[in-house]
Order: sequence, then C-alpha cells, then structure tokens
Amino acid sequence: MGIKTKIKKEQLPLKYQKYNLIETSNGNTDSVYLLGNTFVLKLYENTLLETIINEQKLLNKLDTLKVPKIIDIFKLDNKNIAISTQIDGISIEKSTLVHIKQVGLFLKQFHNISKNLESTNINIYSHSYLKKLIDKANNIILKKYFDNIDINLTNDGIIHGDIFYDNVKFKDNKLSGVYDFTEACNGDFKFELAVVVISWCFNDDILNNEKLNTLLFYYGLDIKYDDFKEYIKYALVYYATTRYIDNRDYQELLNKLDNI
Repeated sequence: MGIKTKIKKEQLPLKYQKYNLIETSNGNTDSVYLLGNTFVLKLYENTLLETIINEQKLLNKLDTLKVPKIIDIFKLDNKNIAISTQIDGISIEKSTLVHIKQVGLFLKQFHNISKNLESTNINIYSHSYLKKLIDKANNIILKKYFDNIDINLTNDGIIHGDIFYDNVKFKDNKLSGVYDFTEACNGDFKFELAVVVISWCFNDDILNNEKLNTLLFYYGLDIKYDDFKEYIKYALVYYATTRYIDNRDYQELLNKLDNI
C-alpha cells in the first residue's frame, strides 16, 4: 500500500496546482493523493482508460447515493489520472452494529439501482475467473478450499466487489460515502454481501452472528446460513488467492475459513 509513482503538483494542470498535494497510503495497486480538502487524485498504474470512463459513468448513475464523482481524467507520463470529489470522514478499523446497518442499507439502495445496469468490465469475481487465479497461484491449500465450495454465482447486476473498511468512510458514525468503483462489474449480489461479511462481521477469526444477521436484515435478504456460508467461503478464498498472488498477508482469511 502507498504511493507507487511520485508526482509533484507542478506536473499537474494549472487549475490543480493551487491545492496541497498530499500523499496517502490508500490503494494496493495505484497511487492516491489528496488535493487539499477538495479532491482526490488517483494515478492508475495499469488501468485502461475505458475502465476509468466506465467508473465515471457508473458513479453518475449513482448520484442519489453517497459516492464521489469523477470530474476530470487526463494523462501524466502515459499513465491515466482521475480527479474525483473528496468524501469527508474517516475509514473505521473495527465495525459496530451501527456501521453494519448503514452498509447494509447502502448496498440495498445500490443494488436496487444497479440491477438495471450493465457493465462492460470483465467479471473478475466469477467462478471461472477465480479458477484462473487458483491455477496461477498453484497453492495446494487454496485449491483444496476452492474445490470444496458448492456455489452457483448469478448475474444480478453491477457490484462493487471490494467493500472493505478502506473503501467506506463515516463521519460522526454516519456513513458519508463509499468509493473506489474502478473494478465494479456485473456479478452476484450475495457475493457482494459476503465480501462485507469477511471484513465487517468477524471478531478476529470468529464470525459474529449478530453482525451477520444485522447486515442481512437491513439489506433485506432472507437466506439460510448453510446456503449463505458457501458465499462467505467463496469470498474468503477469492481474497486469500488475490492476496497470495500479490504477496500480501492472506493467513487471516484462511483462519476465518477454518472457523466457519
């Protein structure tokens, strides 16, 4: 995490040079800066322009929700940069039922809109895509977990797919925004919820049933735990695999898998 590509504000268009350029530790693959208290500058290391434009179009369609807007896109040294509005607030490090309730309500609103939308982005959360990642990882433990999951993912609409703590902000314990829709694509809404579960609804390595039930209640999903557990397992295997490939810590996700 952190800045991959260093830039100076003198390299930016004149209209942005009046803002302080502040490095952040946000993002695992790209470089994210703040422009004062007004904008966020994201320098994409490898993302195609089409993908960024897709994110911009999606955010415009979500204008009734608490999401940022991409107001400008340009290139710097052949790398794409997007300027978006800055969301006030902080990302939490530990969830409460109050936080989870609001995330559930946000996802309910988001999916109600996105079920009618279509993305041209590749579904990087599909079973076939994860199979490719498993093969690439060539890790016996991950493959064993993957082979033991019984799941039939559906195409319900556009999902965010990465709603961990660092992509949500709260102000005075009220959700102030959800961001980083770059890899949003068509996918399974229950998988989206399961991604929230693996970060927001565990106490260390143990699933907190009260947090899980709070998320499902405010989202409005009535599902048996044994059925939903397969989605939780899938989300854990997915992110354990991506972290393994990126040489990041994935053991905590395997610990959670062992406990559900």
